[in-house]
Amino acid sequence: MTEFSKLVELCVKLEGTNKKNEKSQFIGEFLNTLIEEEIATAVLLILGKIFSSTDSRTLNVSGATINRVMKRIADEKESSELEDRPPLSIIDVHKYFAEIASTSGKGSRKRIDDLLTELFILSNPQEVEYLMKMIAGEMRHGVADGVMIKAISEAVDAGLRKTQRAAMFLGDIGELARIAIVEGKEALLAVDLRLMGAVEPMLAQLAKSVDEVFAEYSGKTVLEYKYDGARVQIHKNGDEVAVFSRQRSDVTGSLPEIVELTRNSISADTAILDGEVVAVGEGDKPMPFQELMRRFKRVHEIESVMKEVPVKLYLFDLIYLNGESLIDSPYQQRWGMLKEISGGNFMAERIITEDPAEAKAFLQSAMDSGHEGLMAKSLTSNYAPGARGKKWFKIKPSETLDVVIIAGEWGHGRRQGWLSNYHLAVRNEETGEYMLVGKTFKGLTDQQFLEMTERLQSLKISEDDATVYVKPHIVAEIAYNEIQKSPHYKSGYALRFARITGFREDKSPEQADTISQLEKLYLKQFERKAKAGWS
Repeated sequence: MTEFSKLVELCVKLEGTNKKNEKSQFIGEFLNTLIEEEIATAVLLILGKIFSSTDSRTLNVSGATINRVMKRIADEKESSELEDRPPLSIIDVHKYFAEIASTSGKGSRKRIDDLLTELFILSNPQEVEYLMKMIAGEMRHGVADGVMIKAISEAVDAGLRKTQRAAMFLGDIGELARIAIVEGKEALLAVDLRLMGAVEPMLAQLAKSVDEVFAEYSGKTVLEYKYDGARVQIHKNGDEVAVFSRQRSDVTGSLPEIVELTRNSISADTAILDGEVVAVGEGDKPMPFQELMRRFKRVHEIESVMKEVPVKLYLFDLIYLNGESLIDSPYQQRWGMLKEISGGNFMAERIITEDPAEAKAFLQSAMDSGHEGLMAKSLTSNYAPGARGKKWFKIKPSETLDVVIIAGEWGHGRRQGWLSNYHLAVRNEETGEYMLVGKTFKGLTDQQFLEMTERLQSLKISEDDATVYVKPHIVAEIAYNEIQKSPHYKSGYALRFARITGFREDKSPEQADTISQLEKLYLKQFERKAKAGWS
């Protein structure tokens, strides 16, 4: 088995170069030295991810826990029994993390402290440093998923585009590496859509107006309601049905009525459906998004919450049918097949038009119905898992970004005792770093301030007199008036009049908006504003 120290040595080498080609070369060479059981774990640890995105386990180790354990180690003499053990392996580290994640209930705090203490004592100082970086998800060596996928492609000479496609289908970068290294290039290239294995959802680019979309498509445009709900991907294999969230978590048990509806009303032997689940109240009006999240988090006493928070399904795409992948088929064909197998039921509200006035009226209709806006889609667009581009647009009247909270400041006056001024960040997709774009305390109620204080303290990495720095975990939807250049923030940008409009419990930090998206939105502002010379 490979010693954990070898993985740490790799991370040190990665920190020592800014060249992406060298990073991918170092990683590829390292992966080719591992045995099968180590590969997926090693890839995740290098990325600062303890478990894969399809794994429901979480580590739940806060900065406070680490500080408590380090003080405990400093106050106690090391155990001679532990000193006599052989060096930690990559697999050993994974076993410790897995046991910590599975620890719950009475006495769990002490058990977690014991496990972390043992893990740190068995590690040398440099290994402890990187273990803490992995726990925090902040590796700071410039390797995000893109560099890792490049390394995997080069390790087996599979070609970057084809490896990226396989990654989108699998949704598990550790498994991608295992297939490539163990089963080889041909197995990697053969990866395709899989029933009961969630696929990355196709994404949309933000458009400021209906007019922008018509200018882009230059002809007939499909417009659908953009529902204020949660994206779901539904897999049907005979009578077996699985429902996955946007993050590819299995939420089947939380949505039994969606399972039953699919089983009884979708006339297909096998299918993968794309849609939105909306919590509805009186008159089928959508309920707040937070109410819907109650359903997604509930695994017990489902019948009672089904009555409290009923849901409605809206389907808008079909990417697999009766053994055939449809991702390369045009949108209009996929819609027709979806309509046929659903009997025209549960379909998203939509029109096809080339009249901007009709489109604007349809947008107003969506807003009047309590939804977020519209989706615009090219009639000829294929389905591109995980991709964001101009084949799909989202039209939302208010300007919003999904950002990650990376710190909170202690409040003053009425907000005394609460973490209430939140540091907002977007992700640099090349390095994985979260870059500050603003701060805000606006948009929350007193109760929400209290709840956020508790959540942020549970995610604490470090703190000073005024600020608690946290593990990137909470994704907030932020409304803003304008994006400005800023010499004060590392991102180079600042959000003017930022305010929290909600929390995206359905999104992971990796699915939040990125610095490149922010840059595009900044430049787009100057289609209607004069640009200063320094901008």
